[in-house]
Amino acid sequence: MRLQESGEMYLESIHVLSQKHGYVRSIDISEYMGYSKPSVSRAVNLLKTNGYIEIDGENHITLTESGREVAEKIYTRHTVLTKMLVGLGVPEDVAAEDACRLEHVISDISFDAIQRHLEEKGTK
Repeated sequence: MRLQESGEMYLESIHVLSQKHGYVRSIDISEYMGYSKPSVSRAVNLLKTNGYIEIDGENHITLTESGREVAEKIYTRHTVLTKMLVGLGVPEDVAAEDACRLEHVISDISFDAIQRHLEEKGTK
């Protein structure tokens, strides 16, 4: 199943939060993303139903293998695209915001080419 941009954003957020805190709850996602608790609850239920996350008895959210793959892919795109834009002279806050939009629409072929180019230049 192909995730929409919003699903990818949630998975990326869960990934980032789990790296920072070791565990993630819906309230953490709500605060991090600036979304309402009902919106987060709906998204979390959809991600769980589709096998991207698991929720334990303490309501801690963890990524499944497929969820982790998507989250890491999107996070890598975000960091690489941000670095590329900063390297072109774009202010970091603008670069991060633009990378957030680009990471969801750029093709694998184009992203791989950008990543190779940055690696060749030693700026990855």
